[in-house]
Amino acid sequence: MLKIGLTGGIASGKSLVSARLRELGAVLIDADALAREVVEPGTPGLADVVAEFGKDIVDAEGRLDRARLGAIVFAEPDRREALNAIIHPRVREKAAAMLATAKPGDIVVQDIPLLVETGQGSSFHLVLVVDAPDEERIRRMTEIRGMTAEDAVSRMAAQASREERLAAADIVLENSGTVEEVTELVETLWEERLVPFARNLAAAVRPHEPADLYCGRQTPTGRPRPGGCLPGSGGIPGGVGRRPHRFDVGTRPSCKRHHRPAGQCVLA
Repeated sequence: MLKIGLTGGIASGKSLVSARLRELGAVLIDADALAREVVEPGTPGLADVVAEFGKDIVDAEGRLDRARLGAIVFAEPDRREALNAIIHPRVREKAAAMLATAKPGDIVVQDIPLLVETGQGSSFHLVLVVDAPDEERIRRMTEIRGMTAEDAVSRMAAQASREERLAAADIVLENSGTVEEVTELVETLWEERLVPFARNLAAAVRPHEPADLYCGRQTPTGRPRPGGCLPGSGGIPGGVGRRPHRFDVGTRPSCKRHHRPAGQCVLA
């Protein structure tokens, strides 16, 4: 199976991308949804959160008061780490169980908001980052979600920086345009890159393509991620490559190289 780690900063449009990938046929494992499941009323996860943060962290119906908890953990990094220590192991356990049911030819997308922060990138063939400029993300949080600018900036500061996410990416999906534009971009990525890569991976195909197409990322030990390479006809499982690839809104993939910060390649 082809394993993709999907991530992006708050208000980047990651949920829109993951929803479209699921509609196209991906097996979606949503870390946010699992994080909600593990703190449902009556669960050991919720009991541990209450023990750590106090009884006031649940509402009158015995459910987790997410707004109150969020106000605490986004303001206090130590408390955020305590919460993560409760939630993350349980989420990973559930995700592993779901992954174990996937079929060999499946394209599995794990939607993990804190993929970069938790160092999980080496677990995937590809890391797909949904990106949008910081000012656009702030606009979405204030105009669409009703947050104050201060709250929006605080939420962003609690996550990895934009530069850190881009440095971890194999593919960058730029989402600074319309819903229709990014949806078309996801469809192009799926049809022209991900599906052929998954097919090659399942068949252990090693097509003869120029080396510049290979974009696998190495782990800190210098070993490549399993199958880490550009999806598509040039996808070679285990191939060690050179650069992350960037999908810009409104572009089609043809591996035209431009000079960008951090050596990123624009598929235009």
